[in-house]
Amino acid sequence: MQTRNKVFDDISQLMTNAMGVAQGAREEAETAMKSMIDRWLAERDFVTREEFDAVRAMAQKAREENEALKARLDALEQGGPQG
Repeated sequence: MQTRNKVFDDISQLMTNAMGVAQGAREEAETAMKSMIDRWLAERDFVTREEFDAVRAMAQKAREENEALKARLDALEQGGPQG
């Protein structure tokens, strides 16, 4: 029975090692694929979602400021308060 347990222990250790190697290979493949995709997107001048959202927020703020300035200008043109 001792030999049988040793065989099972060896098989268990082998499977554990194989899972570790497979996990490492998967992570390495994911990293390589992400790097390749990032490089491909950069070469085509695509922007990231974060960059897009930042520019969209800046455009929204500029639009709101323009609307406020237009309202002030309209009020001045209509003879509103002068300061």
